[in-house]
Amino acid sequence: RVLKMEEFFPETYRLDIRDEREAFFTVFDGNHIWICKPSACNQGKGIFLLRNQEEVAALQVKTQSVEDDPIYRKMPFRAPQARVVQRYIQNRYIQNPLLLDGKKFDVRAYLLIACAMPYMVFFGHGYARLTLSLYDPHSSDLSGHLTNQFMQKKSPLYVLLKEDTVWSMDRLNRHINDKFRKTKGLPRDWVFTTFTKRMQQIMAHCFQAVKSKLHCKLGYFDLIGCDFLIDENFKVWLLEMNSNPALHTNCEVLKEVIPGVVMETL
Repeated sequence: RVLKMEEFFPETYRLDIRDEREAFFTVFDGNHIWICKPSACNQGKGIFLLRNQEEVAALQVKTQSVEDDPIYRKMPFRAPQARVVQRYIQNRYIQNPLLLDGKKFDVRAYLLIACAMPYMVFFGHGYARLTLSLYDPHSSDLSGHLTNQFMQKKSPLYVLLKEDTVWSMDRLNRHINDKFRKTKGLPRDWVFTTFTKRMQQIMAHCFQAVKSKLHCKLGYFDLIGCDFLIDENFKVWLLEMNSNPALHTNCEVLKEVIPGVVMETL
């Protein structure tokens, strides 16, 4: 069965496309939190939350003023000012993500496009990324909403607690077996069975959608970092796919995972 985007990807609008931008400003009603990501950035840079009509009105004025700028109008290729505005899950910022000891987390996995002549792709397990602080959906501190290491390093506690911000997939699997398997009626080793299969299905769907745009030439390959979120109902959501995934090894789990990913890629 072919997947549908709404089954695994949060509702998303591009602000550099007029119709989508106007649709977003129409849809926003102040009852849900949205997250805005500028284009061509990583490590959580430039991301901000939209919570109320005042913040959205300010963004609307900003995007309109850019579009009205005569210099912008003359640009042959107009750079997006804010590429994606997305609601996390089910038409709203998720209020009930699955938590690990009270902390928000997501999972980084890898899609290796090993060859484009013929197409050859592989899946690789990664690790779970956790916030240092307990999850509070009403907090304005982005480090409680974004799990990446760049954001967590901003905490004065990071040096002492950095090992708690990254779990191995084995540890995640054991935790879910111990804490959720019976209460949620999950199969044993849900992480390495149901969850892994779902990640692979979503990756395959995304690859099929874009493979015609790849550079089909000898020697082409790419490593994609894919970030997944699990909600408390154990529904799996794709957050984003990164063409330049972080390969740093600043904690023990990353020292175990990243070298293997690099070696297998090469």
